[in-house]
Amino acid sequence: MHTPHTLITCIVNKGMAEAVMEAARKAGASGGTILSARGTGKEEDVTFFGYSLVPEKEMLLVLVGAGQTGKVLEAIKEVPSLVEPGAGIAFCVDVERFMAFGEPETL
Repeated sequence: MHTPHTLITCIVNKGMAEAVMEAARKAGASGGTILSARGTGKEEDVTFFGYSLVPEKEMLLVLVGAGQTGKVLEAIKEVPSLVEPGAGIAFCVDVERFMAFGEPETL
């Protein structure tokens, strides 16, 4: 089944979302939403698969055309602050439909 859009979700350490959004824009994304978030690891869980956990996070939601997904993800992967182990994760979800409020549908 073909889905025309993809929601890219990036969860990164606090202070990194703006750099991630800048990379996504340069790769063709038109914008995104940054949310404050907090990791839920227990205090004694200082590592996850060998990576240190930082509880204060930012979550970036970017909606792109399905054909842009790979290009945007690759651009995000190249953000210098994300080369450190445990800096964050990204995942994608197919989006069948969406609508923008307050403006004509052009997407």
